Amino acid sequence: MRDSGDYLFTSESVSEGHPDKVADRLSDTVLDAFLAADPYARVACETLVTTNRVVLAGETRGPDTVTPEYLAHLCRLAIHDIGYDQDGFSWKAADIACHLHAQSADIAQGVDAAGNKDEGAGDQGLMFGYACRETPALMPAPLYYAHLILRRISELRRARDPKVAGLLPDAKSQVTLRYVDGKPVGATSVVVSTQHAESLDQSEIKRMLWPLVEDTLPRGWMPAEREFYVNPTGKFVIGGPDGDCGLTGRKIIVDTYGGAAPHGGGAFSGKDPTKVDRSAAYACRYLAKNVVAAGLADRCTLQIAYAIGVAHPLSVYVDLHGTGHDIDESRLEKVLREVMDLKPRGIREHLQMNRPIYAATSAYGHFGRDPDPDLGTFTWEKTDLVPALRAAFGR
Repeated sequence: MRDSGDYLFTSESVSEGHPDKVADRLSDTVLDAFLAADPYARVACETLVTTNRVVLAGETRGPDTVTPEYLAHLCRLAIHDIGYDQDGFSWKAADIACHLHAQSADIAQGVDAAGNKDEGAGDQGLMFGYACRETPALMPAPLYYAHLILRRISELRRARDPKVAGLLPDAKSQVTLRYVDGKPVGATSVVVSTQHAESLDQSEIKRMLWPLVEDTLPRGWMPAEREFYVNPTGKFVIGGPDGDCGLTGRKIIVDTYGGAAPHGGGAFSGKDPTKVDRSAAYACRYLAKNVVAAGLADRCTLQIAYAIGVAHPLSVYVDLHGTGHDIDESRLEKVLREVMDLKPRGIREHLQMNRPIYAATSAYGHFGRDPDPDLGTFTWEKTDLVPALRAAFGR
């Protein structure tokens, strides 16, 4: 996304009932089950969902009490919670096959701490974090509002609110915002596609959703009616895994910054926090958000790179996009290493990641969410490094 000028930018979101998000939810359900039994369990779970079928595959290391039968039970509960009891995909009728096996000993020896060797990264890779001042959550506005539209529809659907009667779990949104001088000023188009009961037609759903979307966007941001697209194909009755196969990790841009910032390429769901694809991406967001929250810059992109089996990061890179307030980026890179231990163990302990907190992350974005002190979720959204960062720069 450009730092200045006038332009349009678009981001999309998908609901928890989207096939790929169902797969993400089930992968994170498996992860949470292992971490609840053993905080140091290892999990790399991939899920495929299609018409009345779920396939779990991957590698784990954890207690024998987490059986395939128990995981299948938890997956059924998750599918029920999402809202699927349809002919083509039902929590009761779906066949659930578990093909999880033991983690590779070759990978384990590189990751495990032993003797004087600290815990190494679970894989090589580069991870990015981003924050900006476009929204209260310090997230890019197009993605923030695309998520918010679907979350509000989901909340009403789950509450059985008559305002959304007949809407079903599978949904997508897309928001295009106009930027003037690099700042969002309004929506030029909004797209919402939602699965629905056969009894509803396109015009009814559009009338149903117009006030909801208008109330979700800032005042005056709603586009012209002709630019509000609802179920553009005209009909969306067959949906979810019955309408389209779903796989873990296929919505990584939805999961992060909606395309407004770089992505290292690794997916999150189903991976325990020794996998830096997940934990270091969370750490990058945490640091970038604290930089912006501390008033050091209006935008911050952070990159960290790792090698498998190596504890310390290979590089830390900061780009403030010309918005830093008398901040030297090379010095900031050093300060960030000082305020947080960026080795895999340090990240896990600082953000308290060895807990069953991940199912909540599987839809509506891993970033820009409110930390829940009771559940311990979204600790990487805290801004508790602000005092240390300000002090480091004499603020």
